[in-house]
Amino acid sequence: MQAQDLSRIIEMAWEDRTPFEAIEHLYGLNQSAVVVLMRQQLKSSSFKMWRKRVAGRKTKHFRLTRLSLICSHSNRLEQFDVHKTR
Repeated sequence: MQAQDLSRIIEMAWEDRTPFEAIEHLYGLNQSAVVVLMRQQLKSSSFKMWRKRVAGRKTKHFRLTRLSLICSHSNRLEQFDVHKTR
């Protein structure tokens, strides 16, 4: 993996609004692989801060974000398909 790709993956992982699915789509790394990469690349304290920050955050999980939208817009349910990622 090139240094600039590694840097971009770390940047995307820190971004609140970038879901893990986007990283997987662009770089082929699922959430578990991103966690391993972050553990290897960050200082221990930074990794712990990042894990605490992203744990359970709806915006880091595309499906949770979509389900939240469905619940809040139940009258438009037919417009959303939770099984599609794009």
